[in-house]
Amino acid sequence: MRQIIRIPTAGRQSVLDRVGRYLAALPAETAFVVEVKPYKRARSNSQNAYLWGVCYPTLLKAGGNALDGWDATDLHEYFLGEHFGWETISGFGRMRMKPLRRSSRLTTAEFADYVDFIQRKAAEIGVYIPDPNEEFAHED
Repeated sequence: MRQIIRIPTAGRQSVLDRVGRYLAALPAETAFVVEVKPYKRARSNSQNAYLWGVCYPTLLKAGGNALDGWDATDLHEYFLGEHFGWETISGFGRMRMKPLRRSSRLTTAEFADYVDFIQRKAAEIGVYIPDPNEEFAHED
């Protein structure tokens, strides 16, 4: 059982009272862990849709032969590692690199920085990725 409770900055006393009642009602014969951490707004669905629906497809289309055999997941892994750094892990007698961070745990601001990084990297190779909600005519 996992329960996540957001304690707002305004009107927090009523939430704290309910949390206290909730904790008091938990079974006494079971041990529990309570974790408290600052609330950070996670990336939005629209940010995620933009990344996978605009950024990566634009790069794959413009990449030509340089990206033959690549798909959006490959680009995602590459950009995560380039932006956040890589770690080398070994298993089954082989070494591989994996990104230090995943995008699913980024805040909206961190995610925006990540997308900005992708746009800059694309521009360095001559690929323009439009900003979200930007009117952009694609040549087919």
